[in-house]
Amino acid sequence: MGLFQKDKLKFWFGLLVGAIFLYLTFRGQELDKIGDALGKANYWWLIPALLVYFLGVFVRAIRWHFLLKPLQTIPISRLYPVVVVGYMANNVLPVRMGEVVRAYILDRREHLSKTRSLATIVVERIMDGITMLLFIAIASFSVSLTGDIAGVERVAGVVFLVGIVVFLFLASNRRLLLAVERFALKLLPGKIRPKLEGLADRFIDGLQVLRQWRDLLAVFALSVLAWACEGAMYWFVALTFSELSLSFTAIILTLAVANLFTLVPSTPGYFGPFDFAAKQVLVGIFLIPANLAASYVILLHAALYFPVTLLGLYYWLKEHLSLKEAENERKLIENEKKHFSHQDLLQPETIEVTPTRNK
Repeated sequence: MGLFQKDKLKFWFGLLVGAIFLYLTFRGQELDKIGDALGKANYWWLIPALLVYFLGVFVRAIRWHFLLKPLQTIPISRLYPVVVVGYMANNVLPVRMGEVVRAYILDRREHLSKTRSLATIVVERIMDGITMLLFIAIASFSVSLTGDIAGVERVAGVVFLVGIVVFLFLASNRRLLLAVERFALKLLPGKIRPKLEGLADRFIDGLQVLRQWRDLLAVFALSVLAWACEGAMYWFVALTFSELSLSFTAIILTLAVANLFTLVPSTPGYFGPFDFAAKQVLVGIFLIPANLAASYVILLHAALYFPVTLLGLYYWLKEHLSLKEAENERKLIENEKKHFSHQDLLQPETIEVTPTRNK
C-alpha cells in the first residue's frame, strides 16, 4: 500500500517505539488477574463515559468553528464529522495523517485553503498542550511529581509556550514574513515557486484568531472544556471497577501525562506510550495496584479508540471520501516540504498543494 511505502522508516520506528512501551507497560503483570478484573467490570458505566467523550468531541468542533470564523463561517454540524474523521485517521493510518485528512476534507467540502485550515489545526494542538500543562500544574498542588513527569512538564512547557509566542509573532508581523518569503522564493527552483507563492500570506490568514485576545481566550476556554469532558470519561471508566477509586487529581494528572506522551512517535492510535504513561502515573504516584491499573488502562484505551474510529469510518464512507486521494495529498505535502524545509519558515504541515481529484 502507498501509505506504507512512504516514510517507511518513520512507520517502523514508531512501531518499534510502541512495541517497547507496550512491553514496559505489561512486563511482569499477571495476565490472569487483569482478565479477572476486566471480567468483573460493570460495563454499564461505559454509556455515560462515551456520552461525555463525544460531547468533548463536539466542543472541539465548536472550538474549530471559532478558529475558522475569521476565514469562513462553517456550521458546527458540518465540522463535527470532519473532527471525528480526523480522530479515525490518527487511529488507523501511519504518520499521524489526521490533521492532513481534516484539511483535505475541508478543502474538498468547503473549498477552504488547506494552508489556512492547517494553521488553525496547529493552534488547536498548541492550546491542547497548554491545557495539559495547566492540568499538571493544578495536580502538582496536591501531589509531588516524580522526576520523569516533572521533566516531561518542563520539556512540553518550553515547546508549547515557545510555539504560542512564535505564532503570535507570525500573526502580527505579516509584512516581515512576506518579505522573508519573497527572499526565500528567489533561492528555490522556478518549477515549484508558483506552488509556494502566497504561502506565508495564506498561513497568516489561518492565524487571525490570535489577533483578538477575546477570541483567543474563548478558544482556550473551549480547550479546557473539551479536555474536562474527556476527564469525566476517565472517571466514568474508573467506576466500572469496584475496587478502583480515582480522585480528581489522579484523573487530570493521568489524562495530562498520558496525552503528552502521545507526542512520542508510535503506532497509529498511540498504543504503547499512552498506556505506559497512564499506568506509571497511577502506580507510581497514586499507588494503584499494578494489575488493576493495567486493567483500567486497557479498558480506557479501548473506549477512546474503537467508538470514535467506527464513527469516523462511517462518516468517511458516507462522504465517499478517497483514501488514495488523501494519501496523494500527504505525498505532495511531503515532496514540497523537501524543497522548502531548509528555509525554516513554517511547520512542514503548512505547505499547500493542489490536490489530485478523482474523476
